[in-house]
Amino acid sequence: MIRINMFSQADSVKGQGVGSAYQELINLMRTRLVDDFYMTINKYGQSDLTHYHTINPTYFLNSFSPARGRKIGYVHFLPETLEGSIKLPTPAKNAFYNYVINFYKRMDQIVVVNPIFIDKLVAHGLDRNKIKYIPNFVSKDEFYTKTTVEKNAFRNQLGIPLDKFVIFGDGQVQERKGVDDFAKLAEANPDIQFIWAGGFSFGKITDGYEHYRNLVENPPKNLIFTGIVKREELVNYLNIADLFLLPSFDELFPMSVLEAFSCGTPVLLRNLDLYKAIIDGYYMYGTDFGTLDEKIREIKANPELLKKYASLSTKASEKYSEEHLAEIWRNFYLEQYELGVKLGQIHL
Repeated sequence: MIRINMFSQADSVKGQGVGSAYQELINLMRTRLVDDFYMTINKYGQSDLTHYHTINPTYFLNSFSPARGRKIGYVHFLPETLEGSIKLPTPAKNAFYNYVINFYKRMDQIVVVNPIFIDKLVAHGLDRNKIKYIPNFVSKDEFYTKTTVEKNAFRNQLGIPLDKFVIFGDGQVQERKGVDDFAKLAEANPDIQFIWAGGFSFGKITDGYEHYRNLVENPPKNLIFTGIVKREELVNYLNIADLFLLPSFDELFPMSVLEAFSCGTPVLLRNLDLYKAIIDGYYMYGTDFGTLDEKIREIKANPELLKKYASLSTKASEKYSEEHLAEIWRNFYLEQYELGVKLGQIHL
């Protein structure tokens, strides 16, 4: 059986999408692919394939060991996508950004979660032929449409009237996620209940930490900041939401959008080119605060529009389902194993 070792500390930082994507793949390996591959996690023995999910320095060092077999790197972010997320002194930032790219260059194969980043990696000096796009996915066992009784019970638990229009968003509280616009939209629509689930996963090095801490502590009256919510509890919030809103300025492939799709929740996003490559046609959009505000008012006044995009969310969730991605990952790992044997990276 093909041996695959996963190196990851993705679940050590709560409330961020890398950990969610990692956990989905691990669950898939333990269920749908358990008869195809022998998987270990953070083990240093001999492996046929080593899949690096995070870029820890210890992982960079162990990538030089021949025991790693063929090395696969999972790209969840690029240096430019970290802008607006963390704040570091310029020398430290430059050193870290260089390290990120050098880590990716150590890999024999790269997997990206959005095809739009292939060209950007090539611009950083990586070989295009060593980069493959495999999208994120979510499990229907964890994110699904709940019954009306269950939805109403959770609204009652939160003290939200059953007829109140609810807009939900989630992610780290930071500039890149568009949290300022989310709060401004709440102020502009006082008759709507806004909820943001997420916190400061990177603590005080979060870019704009003091500003966002003040916002969280003093939000508009109709905006609830829940703090970091356990992933298994997000399904409750997504089910009571009439609309999922993510006004991010930059993303790779947000797990939160896939989770909303999987729950059948209509989605409204800031119109970014990167979305067009992966989920075009399944979501509503605005380009800035003004157009997002106009769209919210249009949506609230048009139940048929909500119904249409709830249906499109369900359709999108089938495209990015666990079942569909299991076959993609199976074929990918088998292909990598054959390449590793051919190139002498794997010793039979």
